[in-house]
Amino acid sequence: MSSQNIYILGIESSCDDTAASVIHNGKILSNVVAGQKIHEEFGGVVPELASRAHQQNIVPVVHQALKKANITKEQLNAVAFTRGPGLMGSLLVGTSFAKSLAYGLNIPLIDVNHMQAHILAHFIDEEGFEKPPFPFLAMTISGGHTQIVKVDSYFNMTVIGETIDDAVGEAFDKSGKILGLGYPAGPEIDKRAKLGNPKAFKFTKPKVEGLNFSFSGLKTAILYFIQREVKANPNFIEENLNDICASIQYTIIGILIDKLKLASKQTGIKHIAIGGGVSANSGIRQALKNGEQKFGWTTYIPKFEFTTDNAAMIAIVGYLKYLEGDFAEQSIMASARLKI
Repeated sequence: MSSQNIYILGIESSCDDTAASVIHNGKILSNVVAGQKIHEEFGGVVPELASRAHQQNIVPVVHQALKKANITKEQLNAVAFTRGPGLMGSLLVGTSFAKSLAYGLNIPLIDVNHMQAHILAHFIDEEGFEKPPFPFLAMTISGGHTQIVKVDSYFNMTVIGETIDDAVGEAFDKSGKILGLGYPAGPEIDKRAKLGNPKAFKFTKPKVEGLNFSFSGLKTAILYFIQREVKANPNFIEENLNDICASIQYTIIGILIDKLKLASKQTGIKHIAIGGGVSANSGIRQALKNGEQKFGWTTYIPKFEFTTDNAAMIAIVGYLKYLEGDFAEQSIMASARLKI
């Protein structure tokens, strides 16, 4: 890496978190996130409300990131931003702000793929966290995505498996909705799963060939199961909630690990990394660590704050692209369905 002093501002606005981060030669100096509580009452993210909140939050969040990093905007070498994928209205707020700031400061603009950023978050310089060697397999799991990616270098990535319907985060949230839990339901299911029996109730794993995933059938199976049991016992959910959560989580983790095992076998790659909001799930983290003993894997799990949507991961990609001189034009547009 270069010994030159390089400061990059990263901006993330793909969904319902407005985030800004400053990175200095690979080391994060600040990582500020403003969440949006307004979506909880709707049981999911409302795109129009999200984009309005981004407009309110982006200036104070960027100001706070620069203040915490103890630098001025004039010291920045480039501005990196999430181009996609994500909600179009949300992406437009971050994109237009980043373009304007870079133009005003007369510094390079760097576009970042949100899904690549989840993977490259592993390359943030953080004490106590090892960086995966190339090639490695990355499983990116979030509310909108479930992918297995073969990573040959920073910017040479191939998606070798992905969901054909719901993402794993949706499976958690929709299961939680069936059980009457709040949004997002993933953390609550994870918390309750620790108190329950993961083998109390058996849910059939969807049969999907190859390395692709499917979660819509599991969601339907859980719905019918709950409806049937509640009909027989109106207090079934209340009396068995921890066991239900543990059984749902156990099934979802089994689906993910089965596909990872197959991907490792097919590619011969034993270095496994995870990223994305759902990788904060303690059960998934433990299952991955167990894979080191069971399957001879070496696993890489990023620092908790770099798993959910954040700007530090955008900043590290911006830094790596800056070193390569890979800059964007001012005419660049946000792309809601941007692919790796």
